[in-house]
Amino acid sequence: MSGIASFGDQVETDPVGARPLRVVYLVRSWPRLSQTFVLNEVLAMQRAGVVVDVFSMVRAEEALVQPDAAMVSRPVRYLSDLRGTATRVETDTYRRALEVALNSPNLAGGYANASTMECFHSAANLASALDGTGPVDHVHAHFAHDPTLVAYFLHLLTGLSYSFTAHARDLYGVPPEALITRARPATAVVTCCEANGHYLRATLTADLSDRISVIHHGVDLAAFEAPQPGGTPSMRTQVSGDRTTSGVTRIISVGRLVQKKGFEDLLAACDQLDPVRFTLDIYGEGPLLAQLEAERHRLNLDDRVTFQGARVHRQILKAMAEADIFALTPYVTGHGDRDGVPNVLVEAMASGLPVVTTTAGGIGDLVEHDHNGLLAEPHSVGTIAGNLHALITDAGRRSRLAAAARRTVEERFNVASAASRLISLFGANGPAR
Repeated sequence: MSGIASFGDQVETDPVGARPLRVVYLVRSWPRLSQTFVLNEVLAMQRAGVVVDVFSMVRAEEALVQPDAAMVSRPVRYLSDLRGTATRVETDTYRRALEVALNSPNLAGGYANASTMECFHSAANLASALDGTGPVDHVHAHFAHDPTLVAYFLHLLTGLSYSFTAHARDLYGVPPEALITRARPATAVVTCCEANGHYLRATLTADLSDRISVIHHGVDLAAFEAPQPGGTPSMRTQVSGDRTTSGVTRIISVGRLVQKKGFEDLLAACDQLDPVRFTLDIYGEGPLLAQLEAERHRLNLDDRVTFQGARVHRQILKAMAEADIFALTPYVTGHGDRDGVPNVLVEAMASGLPVVTTTAGGIGDLVEHDHNGLLAEPHSVGTIAGNLHALITDAGRRSRLAAAARRTVEERFNVASAASRLISLFGANGPAR
């Protein structure tokens, strides 16, 4: 195919230091409402001067799109639109890569949306799409399943260096041998929490351990109002519609309505909160909506708990600014599905909210019990209820935890710092020349 041998030739005449780093980002679908952390990362890369080309395997096909997605400076392209665009010149490189795909069908085993051959053809089409567009320095895939397998085949076809970020189900759902195969040629294996880092160090071979980096997802602190002295920002006197929060503690939760988020546990905890006055607004959509609405009704919580549906990021931030407590009670499902560090927890803490959550996944990287939030073991409904009650009835404790929560994000979950660390990994070989 035409793009296989041309990348090195394209860049030999590039003057040293004459251009910024150019990185191709590979994702499964774009733009995903629940993957604001990827968008934040791309925008931070742009602010740092990196040229980012986003390639998505498919369109997200979601009704709501984050307005900030329009800030991505270069057009997002979809591999599903590139089908059949590869020029199939039978080079030795192409044949060797094709043989790997044909002889390794289980590379796409476990958690996957595309087969091994589908990922190979996506990589071949991507190589053709990149051919003639100028030098590419590095490829980074978000999620260890399909996007990383495409990056792996793109490397075999073009020699382009690549790295990938492993998150949650995509990491634990890929069989170890397939994960090792994807990691071996990678220049870096990034993950978002220490629990995942431990799993990677235990799963990958010892010679790959030095490629593992834990880099927490960050938020753009400029998007969040800093907490005011003596309390969290703008709350307790806010009015939402015709309802005032004065005298009623407003709890907020955000997440897809799926099993791992643990909303059934949160509802059960709310059932134990009588006689304190509170409301709970749950933002998000998903397959469990009808089931959760039925559970709300069964628990006689219809007048306290509202399912608000999906909202774009700016609307979520406004809701956080009007709330008193953020709650999220995730757990690891029987199928191994889990969160790393839920980005909404970081955002809530950046907003100056005290959080009530669980120890599931990588949350311990972010929340320290009674320092910047309150923790419970997953499914410990009584403890979750007790933590909510403690914050509802103690404004001083809410204020103390909220201030520490904001400091935690400022010190360790700033997207600019995360982007800087990633850029150092991407540019380890220097700009392609």
